Amino acid sequence: MYMKELLKSTQSNNFEFEPKLFDLSDESSRLSLRKLITDNPHISVSNEIENQVKELVLSRNPGGIEGLDLKSQMDKVYQGTSPEHFGVWVYYAWNNKLVHILPKEDFIELRTNRNQNKITREEQNRLSDKIIGIIGLSVGQSIALTLTMERGCGELRLADFDTLELSNLNRIRTPLYNLGVPKVIATAREILEIDPFLKVKVFGDGLKTANMKEFMLDDGKLNILVDECDGLDIKIQAREFAKENRIPVIMDTSDRGMLDVERFDLEPERPIFHGRVDGIDSAKLSDLSNPEKIPVILQILGFDELSERAKSSLAEVKKSISTWPQLATSVILGGAIGADVSRRILLNQFKVSGRYFVDLEEIIK
Repeated sequence: MYMKELLKSTQSNNFEFEPKLFDLSDESSRLSLRKLITDNPHISVSNEIENQVKELVLSRNPGGIEGLDLKSQMDKVYQGTSPEHFGVWVYYAWNNKLVHILPKEDFIELRTNRNQNKITREEQNRLSDKIIGIIGLSVGQSIALTLTMERGCGELRLADFDTLELSNLNRIRTPLYNLGVPKVIATAREILEIDPFLKVKVFGDGLKTANMKEFMLDDGKLNILVDECDGLDIKIQAREFAKENRIPVIMDTSDRGMLDVERFDLEPERPIFHGRVDGIDSAKLSDLSNPEKIPVILQILGFDELSERAKSSLAEVKKSISTWPQLATSVILGGAIGADVSRRILLNQFKVSGRYFVDLEEIIK
């Protein structure tokens, strides 16, 4: 009987992704935290606040603290507050973990300390106001997490209608217990497990005509749209909307390190997909069968610009293979390329539209 019940079990549909933050400078917040711990005897607690404060002091004294008393410097950070009442406790309900971290500004300062000066402190502050929207969470997940680690923006908007399946794990870094969890939820959770002060919005139905304005414009216009979705109609409609609203678009194809950059913010008259889809009606694309979509895909990607294995695989889709293949190496490379180019666009260090390649087989051969 017990095994039958286990076999029936499925993921809970309570897909929380936002952690609860308890600011210990507030008495009511401390009381709420105490109640959480009392009511939850199996909670897992991580309390490394003193090590974080020590590391913060050392980071502010890069020449060393010779002649300085480390304890007195740490006391200055505490500002008369005891370690147990200093900073923020973060509770992640989905894995029942409670983590003690520095206050927001100190946390961001220390977490991004090793970015300097490849990203200066002034640049880091500028990035904190930027909003990036990502549609499609295979390569998109890799880009989102790389942006999170560098803190390359202050807000991420994620759109994907799919749930995680076992076959996704050849390229998406996620644990087995996330099978059945929506990709947007799994990605949002991982982002906020790295940095609970980032703002994350999820669109679990994916990007559609009906929510395009909300995704790209409401509560602040996107500074960059990252397109990694599979739907041809949405790819084109999203670009048309981005172009109309002067939002730059980037897209990694996870083949030969191919990256498309469309600077609709600087070139509002620029044709979408570099003019490769002129005359195609996006409204009719959703009705096409997969074989009928192949000529359009080739029109966008350019058959001669694909790797040899991608060319041969394309002909086998829905025959000997189920879908377009992607490798973890390509997806992770795309995450790095996408996050790097996003940062340079946001800091006004990169202004050119076009198609670019970081082809490892060509570079390292």
